[in-house]
Amino acid sequence: MATNKHFFYVLECADQSYYAGYTNDLEKRLAAHNAGKGAKYTRAKGPSKLIYHECFETKQEAMKAEYAFKQLTKGKKIRYIAEEKESGK
Repeated sequence: MATNKHFFYVLECADQSYYAGYTNDLEKRLAAHNAGKGAKYTRAKGPSKLIYHECFETKQEAMKAEYAFKQLTKGKKIRYIAEEKESGK
């Protein structure tokens, strides 16, 4: 079911790597990832847990945030998540 909310989210996979994605139905997407029906990357990396998400008004904003996050190094990704959680997002 599509909503008017758009999410950028980050999963931590079983091997402690990160997967970033976009969805308009966060619960359904997480279930798909963990059922082995999500992205090829998460299917290969085992179970995932949601460690971060942001909600946006438009798909473009959410996808822009996803793209920017994917450009960061692992260390910067860790800091980004920590700083955003600290700021209350």
